[in-house]
Amino acid sequence: MKSVEVMRVNAALNKMSQLYRVAKARRLGELGLHPGQDVLLWQLAQEPDGITVTELAGRLGVEPPTATRSLVRLGAGGWFRREPVPGDRRQVRIVISEAGLKLIPRIEDAWNDLADQIIGSATVAERAIVLSALERANDRLRADLGDDAPADS
Repeated sequence: MKSVEVMRVNAALNKMSQLYRVAKARRLGELGLHPGQDVLLWQLAQEPDGITVTELAGRLGVEPPTATRSLVRLGAGGWFRREPVPGDRRQVRIVISEAGLKLIPRIEDAWNDLADQIIGSATVAERAIVLSALERANDRLRADLGDDAPADS
């Protein structure tokens, strides 16, 4: 790749990352959430019977103490509850509440709005090319990072 192309790729990816974070934070802020909390709640919604903090951390690609801190910050919203794990006093299951379940479609709407804003005006063929290129780039980065790669959410 030519030096000019390298500079354009780096600039475009850095700017996209910054703009996406700000736009996502704005949309999630309207729901009373911070970035990352959307994915955490969405993961909880995938497990109607609940999930342990350790399992949740694994799915989020973080350490259990990080997941615990995220849950503490999210706790005031009433979007989940803690339930004891039968036979293991040290563990609790995190179970999404009705309020949390009602928030999931709004989170997904925010995600849809962002995706539509970013590539909604592209043709079907252009979307396929963009998505394929992004997925291949993610796969290459994930392979390069190995065990240090964050989990897919």
